[in-house]
Amino acid sequence: MISFDNFIMMDTSPIYLQILLYIKRGIVAGTICYGDELPSRRVLSALLGVNPNTVQKAYKLLEDEGLIQSRAGAKSCVVLTEQKMQEIRTELLEDDAKGAVRSLKLIGITREEAHALLDKYWEMEPEMMQEGLEE
Repeated sequence: MISFDNFIMMDTSPIYLQILLYIKRGIVAGTICYGDELPSRRVLSALLGVNPNTVQKAYKLLEDEGLIQSRAGAKSCVVLTEQKMQEIRTELLEDDAKGAVRSLKLIGITREEAHALLDKYWEMEPEMMQEGLEE
């Protein structure tokens, strides 16, 4: 069963898109794999404290993208090919890169400064980069 213990809702985008992104990031990270079951729509809506229609919309998008399969009376399961996983990885990487570049350009960071920042943080563990952001 896919855990949503690490799911953190943000105000920046609709919740159904946040659920979709959470699943996609889990697939790319390897924490969500082929055959993993998703919580039922009711269970997830109760867990997240959102309307069941919000979860239904997220699951529908996941189905439309070919990431999960749902059958009446059965749990929804992750179904993906290696090609689909690579497509998701590329999509997320490009989205994150565009967002980062946009943010850096908006505050006037040059390409050289951006490269220096990237080099500085490249070897650092992700947990270490998070420090200071939660304050």
